[in-house]
Amino acid sequence: MGADSSLRDRFEHGLAAPICLTWELTWACNLACIHCLSSSGRRDPDELTTSEAKALIDEFAALKVFYVNVGGGEPTIRGDFFELLEYAIERRVGVKFSTNGTRITGERARRLASMDYVDVQVSLDGATREVNDAVRGIGSYDAALAAMRELSDADFGRFKISVVMTRDNVTQLDRFEALAARFGAQLRLTRLRPSGRGVDSYESLRPSAAQNRSLYDWLLAHPDTLTGDSFFHLSAFGEPLDGLNLCGAGRVVCLVDPIGDVYACPFAIHDQFRAGSIRTDGGFGSVWRDSDLFAELRRPGSAGACASCGSWDACRGGCMAAKFFTGMPLDGPDPECVHGHGAPVTAAVVQLRPRARDDHSSALVAAARTT
Repeated sequence: MGADSSLRDRFEHGLAAPICLTWELTWACNLACIHCLSSSGRRDPDELTTSEAKALIDEFAALKVFYVNVGGGEPTIRGDFFELLEYAIERRVGVKFSTNGTRITGERARRLASMDYVDVQVSLDGATREVNDAVRGIGSYDAALAAMRELSDADFGRFKISVVMTRDNVTQLDRFEALAARFGAQLRLTRLRPSGRGVDSYESLRPSAAQNRSLYDWLLAHPDTLTGDSFFHLSAFGEPLDGLNLCGAGRVVCLVDPIGDVYACPFAIHDQFRAGSIRTDGGFGSVWRDSDLFAELRRPGSAGACASCGSWDACRGGCMAAKFFTGMPLDGPDPECVHGHGAPVTAAVVQLRPRARDDHSSALVAAARTT
């Protein structure tokens, strides 16, 4: 369980290229999930062109990036989605893309099944229609299951069912596992972050302390469940979970947004964590190598307020994005610290919580949130 300490130390100081990165192809989306990290909805007219996107893929190939997490928005909305997917495959850049499933037809499922170096993650935030649709919108549960059936019928293989853990679905873990088995899929769980529209829904959706303990125990008992290192803050309970158990922001991961801006973390889309632009700063490789922000993140850090805690080596202070978007100091405890150290700090925060750089929500969603 967990990662070798020497390997973790090496990763903590950064690599010549990210192991993986997240690339949001577009902010356009036909859903309006209340926890959306990028507040997606409307397409930006300045998003990367097809030729710019292909040039970026060429950089990923030259840097030998292991794979790219493609997301959005809903990436399949882009008219050149399959063109870019095939271009990446030709250059042996692995692609894992996330979709809400609404646009996965039988024909598209068969096309995906015929491709190498492609993985698909279908997002689902409830093992039942009621729980899922309360977060992702009416009809989204049925659409996601229809996509899973199409992928299964096309013999795609072990696609992923990607679930953001909330207080309403954390009790459905066994049902999610059964659903994955039904479709020959693999279960992937990720942590809810207070980013994008999640800033407003975080307090009502985040699991309770008792639920986090149950989640930790369940993950220990189900080591084949993927987590993307989302829950390393829970390793402070005792036995470390599988993974690096550290914040990889600017060290082994980063994000490229639809207009080519590069951020240290896929969950911290804010000017404070913007490292540069592939359009103006010499391309992606130059930003990754030369960014002052990335250099700062790769320097040895201090335990800060967590220095006196015996669990520091296990959780490394938790998630940078979770701390930032709850208005907490970055060298402080995680807001969901398993020992409760984050609770009094969170209660003492009086400043307005930071917002993501831009809100791309549709006018309808924006109006609903102000009424």
